[in-house]
Amino acid sequence: MAAAGEGTPSSRGPRRDPPRRPPRDGNDCGPRDRSLAALGSIQGYGVYVYPNSFFRYEGEWKAGRKHGHGKLLFKDGSYYEGAFVDGEIMGEGRRHWAGSGDTFSGQFVLGEPQGYGVMEYKAGGCYEGEVSHGMREGHGFLVDRDGQVYQGSFHDNKRHGPGQMLFQNGDKYDGDWVRDRRQGHGVLRGADGSTYEGQWHSDVFSGLGSMAHCSGVTYYGLWINGHPAEQATRIVILGPEVMEVAQGSPFSVNVQLLQDHGEIAKSESGRVLQISAGVRYVQLSAYSEVNFFKVDRDNQETLIQTPFGFECIPYPVSSPAAGVPGPRAAKGGAEADVPLPRGDLELHLGALHGQEDTPGGLLARGHAPHCPGACQRVEQGCAEFTDVLLGPPPPGYHPFLLLDSLHKKAGGRSRGGLHPRGTPPTTQEPPGGSRPEGRATEEQAAAAHLGEYVLMIRDVTTPPFLGRRLPPAFKHLRVVAKRAGQPPHVLEEGPEASSSWQAAHSCTPEPPAPR
Repeated sequence: MAAAGEGTPSSRGPRRDPPRRPPRDGNDCGPRDRSLAALGSIQGYGVYVYPNSFFRYEGEWKAGRKHGHGKLLFKDGSYYEGAFVDGEIMGEGRRHWAGSGDTFSGQFVLGEPQGYGVMEYKAGGCYEGEVSHGMREGHGFLVDRDGQVYQGSFHDNKRHGPGQMLFQNGDKYDGDWVRDRRQGHGVLRGADGSTYEGQWHSDVFSGLGSMAHCSGVTYYGLWINGHPAEQATRIVILGPEVMEVAQGSPFSVNVQLLQDHGEIAKSESGRVLQISAGVRYVQLSAYSEVNFFKVDRDNQETLIQTPFGFECIPYPVSSPAAGVPGPRAAKGGAEADVPLPRGDLELHLGALHGQEDTPGGLLARGHAPHCPGACQRVEQGCAEFTDVLLGPPPPGYHPFLLLDSLHKKAGGRSRGGLHPRGTPPTTQEPPGGSRPEGRATEEQAAAAHLGEYVLMIRDVTTPPFLGRRLPPAFKHLRVVAKRAGQPPHVLEEGPEASSSWQAAHSCTPEPPAPR
């Protein structure tokens, strides 16, 4: 940037200017000054005010020209102070622009910043490095008004070429730039610990690249406009529409993460999936011909919506564990004897069909409930939960035996039932004859009651991968009586397989006690 205006350097020799033409950069000083310069009478230190009164020069002169150290002042408050050579701004100096408030200190050539210097911006920030014709060009170090730091190549006043940048949020980028945008190959290290390495375009991930997210999720593949092109969008639980498992037997659950078009998201690994379960919830009348649970007021749960046309409440999922609940807690849940008022909302779990009605077998089996459930990490779009087991009803869910009909079908006898004024039998001592001949095995005691349940797989990746978790997946599960020679889990599908279980389970929280 020239100190003032454009024109031919005065070092090319004296010439006649058109009448009333203002002097160029203060180098030509009008007819009177030219005559003095021609005589070589101006030497040493002097002050000159130009006829147009816009410029004022104070400093050294030689042979009628500004030469040495001097200060050129402008009427608007701008100024240059530094070296002059044969009337030109040349060498080390300091230039201040009143309009912008910016100041440059460094090397000048013919009135413009050229070479190396420091630019201080009134709006905040500074630049130190190479300049050409008053603009950032070459290698430099820039701090912007927000405190962000860039070190690298510049072209035409913009970040261009290889460079490194530390952003205000703590992210660090090292790679290629094109006209102030990240473009080409680069590595971004996030302040949260995430790292992306790969191709960029217009300041976003674009092309092939890999990300190691701070949550443990990794993705390698194609990126488009900052988003993974092969990212998982949903969770799918493999198997038939209705999954049947034998009572008391562990089973496996296989899960896949799918893309929008249905392909497995093999480019993605590391999401954390959590398995949990629920039991079907319905409101029962006081004389329902089914077995059901009374749910303590302190154990009431929020209803979970399912895609199967019914709601459920949480139910414990058990798996082998080193630690098990203490006998006091298990006994308290098994021996609780709570009367069931008429009109309560209850949890219906279907006919017992002769199974043991206490949950004490949980200890014998060595299974501890995983609440809210066990977790698995995804590998190349797939995950498997093994040895999944639905345990007995947890403490606070108290089973009761009602009318005879279902138990007579199961070969048992029952003299008990729910009477409007009667007290229901306890879980520990059901009415005489209501148990089948012989004592139920520990395996049956530790198992879930027969009936309908729901398995749920949730994305619990923390923090969420790219700010988003996948929606949960559901699987309709039915627990059936174990038959001799039957494999640990049986998968059946179709309306015929489920028609006999439509009234299987229900859960209802207990209403508030009347005041």
